[in-house]
Amino acid sequence: MAGEALNVAVVGHTNTGKTSLMRTLLRDTQFGEVRDAPATTRHVEAAQLLVDDQPVLCLYDTPGLEDASGILDWLELNPGERGEGASAIRRFLADPAAGMRFEQEAKVLRQLMASDVGLYVIDAREPVLPKYRDELAVLSQCARPLLPLLNYVSAESADTQTWRSALAELGLHAVVAFDTVVFDAAGERALFEKLISVLDAHREPLSRLLALREREARLRLETACQLIADMLIDVAAALVVLPEGDGDAAARAWQQLQDRVREREQVCIDRLLELFAFGGVEHALTRLPLEQGRWDLDLFTPEAMREYGVQTGKGLGVGAAAGLAVDALSAGLTLGAGTATGAAIGAVIANRRGLVRRLWHRALGQMELRIDDATLRVLALRELALLKALERRGHGAVAPVATGQVADKAPLERLRGERLPADVDRARVRPDWSALNREVYRSESVSRAEASRRLGRLLLAER
Repeated sequence: MAGEALNVAVVGHTNTGKTSLMRTLLRDTQFGEVRDAPATTRHVEAAQLLVDDQPVLCLYDTPGLEDASGILDWLELNPGERGEGASAIRRFLADPAAGMRFEQEAKVLRQLMASDVGLYVIDAREPVLPKYRDELAVLSQCARPLLPLLNYVSAESADTQTWRSALAELGLHAVVAFDTVVFDAAGERALFEKLISVLDAHREPLSRLLALREREARLRLETACQLIADMLIDVAAALVVLPEGDGDAAARAWQQLQDRVREREQVCIDRLLELFAFGGVEHALTRLPLEQGRWDLDLFTPEAMREYGVQTGKGLGVGAAAGLAVDALSAGLTLGAGTATGAAIGAVIANRRGLVRRLWHRALGQMELRIDDATLRVLALRELALLKALERRGHGAVAPVATGQVADKAPLERLRGERLPADVDRARVRPDWSALNREVYRSESVSRAEASRRLGRLLLAER
């Protein structure tokens, strides 16, 4: 028994989130069908959770129960021996009624009796109605451990205490709260631990599964912070060199730079979505704080900065266009009213650093265009906000996540302050660190890799 996979039947009333639970546990937004309609799942569907390529948990998504009271009526009209237990359910399943009027309920009962344990999924937003008590009465006769699972517990209308009290009255004290929409790693851990307590023979494989999930979560978070750090280095080091005084050329170059920054941010977004297993699924993209997989507010707007509480700089090197910094050695130059909508890379410089490079450009009558600090802060904050949303999003979620709700809780408050992290500042004088500077980019740069790793660890530690 201990070496076999644990078979778990996911059961409950129709439309309580059974398939959503499957999706969240499997990290698979494409499993089954989720709709706000009864009886969406018509057949039993199975999936496995693996550890070292071996199945540890076999989950069975079952149709929703709709007529448990009718089964209780049948059992009263067709009594068997006193205290017959599961034999009563077997008699019911052998009756022609199980293949006709009660076809859907029969599928549920057969799967539960073929499983080691049942997860009874409850919509905690619903009142404790007699139909749910009837379902529990029927399921309890299947002679299998039954673990009630309270779903949607993050909703304001959820009444978990009333449900716990009602379940206790029925002798069901091992109850777990697990929201399939607002993901909570602690809730998932509690679910696995409750399964272990109910079926101790499966302790070792379930403990390995739990440890694997925790390792995966840590690695996913580390990888996400590294993806964001790498993007910030690219954007901070992006640079355009132009002749001074040529406003039209500067406007064109600025537009091109903006476009490349937007593309680079989109690459980061796509990788984050893929990392959390939301990539490539249309409904998942449109339900995040994105529109068609993109942020609804453009990066280069004052509105984006206000949303994240970032003040636009007013000092040296700040140009007239939103998001633009202009450096002509010691003077902050604007590009004039005609450049206020400008963006990206026109020409790329040779590999010279800091003051020496700027002196060289000044001697040649040139100026440098780059992304300003305020825009870098917004870029960092909204990718970290997206990361927070993905961490807290169950794969069964279908409701929108508002950008503002996430942004209000964005991590790294210091990013709104006076100074950016040291490695972001360091990237300013290293145009060869940016993949956006294609002519001089050094992808094998050891110093760039080290800076990116340090920044990733900083984001991870302070998020």
